[in-house]
Amino acid sequence: MRPRQFDLIAFDWDGTLFDSTAIIARCIQAAVRDVGGQEPTHEQASYVIGMGLMQALAHAAPDVPPEKYPLLGDRYRHHYFAQQDAITLFDGVLPLLDTLKRRHHWVTVATGKSRRGLDAALETVELKGLFDGSRTADETAGKPNPLMLHELMREFGVEPERTLMIGDTTHDLQMALNAGCASIGVSYGAHDHSGFEALKPLHVAHSVRELHDWLEQYA
Repeated sequence: MRPRQFDLIAFDWDGTLFDSTAIIARCIQAAVRDVGGQEPTHEQASYVIGMGLMQALAHAAPDVPPEKYPLLGDRYRHHYFAQQDAITLFDGVLPLLDTLKRRHHWVTVATGKSRRGLDAALETVELKGLFDGSRTADETAGKPNPLMLHELMREFGVEPERTLMIGDTTHDLQMALNAGCASIGVSYGAHDHSGFEALKPLHVAHSVRELHDWLEQYA
């Protein structure tokens, strides 16, 4: 059985599948404090989630000089890895992914995380074998550059019109637009969904259950 509309479905990670946005924002704030920069607000720290790490930190801490970026990145990783065990999947994500696999979609990840960070998460027993492919910002390019989607489409031989990107930020939706793909926004992550409309998502889901229902009916 083939999917009705999309062959390849790419998910953002943090804030879309994993309930991690609050912890990431706090880690960004702590890292900036550690290097003597002006601490960004929660909204400012949340806005950069989804970008590549150094791109995000530079945006969140414009007063930190470039020579301190390596230290800034080290401090972020220090705070994040100290708390990563507290991060969990949103309720309903595993049944959603299982449904998509049974319907023979290619299920992939396109994330601003590092390859090291994503691989550590994918090693958990509950996620083994659920994803057919993935791309990270540090091995391609940060969002909204469409390179990670282009690479996934080439890997699976799928056209843009048969590809769907799902994410919680304007960076995700802009990346899909730049790649010529359709998108769905989720409102329970890092960005206020009021900014999604201009990026033309097919739908904005306000819960994992709503996302699951939409994909079952239309994907």
